[in-house]
Amino acid sequence: MKKALSILAATTALAAPAWAENLSVVGSWSSLPLHQQYEAPFWSEKLPAASNGDLTVELTTHNQMSLGLGDIYPLLGQGVYDVAMTVADYAVADAPELEGLDVPLIALTADEARAMVDAARPMVTDIFHDRFNSHVLAIAPYPPQVVFCNHEIAGLSDLEGLKVRASGRMTAKLLEALGAEGVNVSFSEVPGALQNGVVDCAVTGAGSGYSAGWWEVSTHLLPIPLGGWDSVVTAINMDKWNSLSDDQKALIESEIKSGFEDPAWASAQDALVNDIACLTGNGDCPAGEARNMTLVEASDADFARAREILTGEVLPEWAERAGGDWAQRWNDSVGKVVGVTIN
Repeated sequence: MKKALSILAATTALAAPAWAENLSVVGSWSSLPLHQQYEAPFWSEKLPAASNGDLTVELTTHNQMSLGLGDIYPLLGQGVYDVAMTVADYAVADAPELEGLDVPLIALTADEARAMVDAARPMVTDIFHDRFNSHVLAIAPYPPQVVFCNHEIAGLSDLEGLKVRASGRMTAKLLEALGAEGVNVSFSEVPGALQNGVVDCAVTGAGSGYSAGWWEVSTHLLPIPLGGWDSVVTAINMDKWNSLSDDQKALIESEIKSGFEDPAWASAQDALVNDIACLTGNGDCPAGEARNMTLVEASDADFARAREILTGEVLPEWAERAGGDWAQRWNDSVGKVVGVTIN
């Protein structure tokens, strides 16, 4: 019996890593599809399995921890946890140059949005290294940030004079230039704000709005990416990253691309079509019961005016706010991909 137990113990020791590396991971909004369909399965199942137990994960989300949205990446840099992911726009108070990652109305399709993000990635990598003591692992999208209104509108020009909750600082600047009043309201407080008239409209992802029930307090949907694609950056604390072996680093980077980043991008365009169908009843809704919001089509004139304001006012103002050589770096990377130059 003792011999059998000794053999079993030796076999177990050979089968499992001597020292499994544990990662404490803080995910994005727990109620939204990006976390439920991609983040949680990757960190909880795919990565540990691919590492054969060499990497273990303790996963929670920033809303489950009640973290301030602006604190998520600074706390990551301090080593409070090992990995974090959330919307890059939440960190622009500490890193205004990060606004250049997700510019409104520049990318109208998922392919265009990914090309924009890939071009910006070297800049984002430098920003996270310098500002947040962390290494960028992935950049994934929420669906395009569209406009929900509890107010009758027929186009983009009708936002003038309305109070609109923006999804990021650059979107707020664009809305103000369009004649709207940008209002700062957290995502979880938007339904009450729409219902009580604190805001007339609010910008978020179509799928996020469907999941959060914004259709209950909104009547009109303007499905243009007025808030960009709300890029979600996944980063790992630099000290933790440097402590990993080269094999562990290579495994994480390979697996997160194939098991999280690529699938999230692949679903982004179809998700927008499906989400609009779910919100308006124009088409089949795979997520559940279709609602009956009024679909508002943006005109070519709407797009032309918004793009003119974006390139003539909003982007130059960002360049001044970011300072340094960020505008030139943006022109040489993102600008070349999207055909826009900041003067």
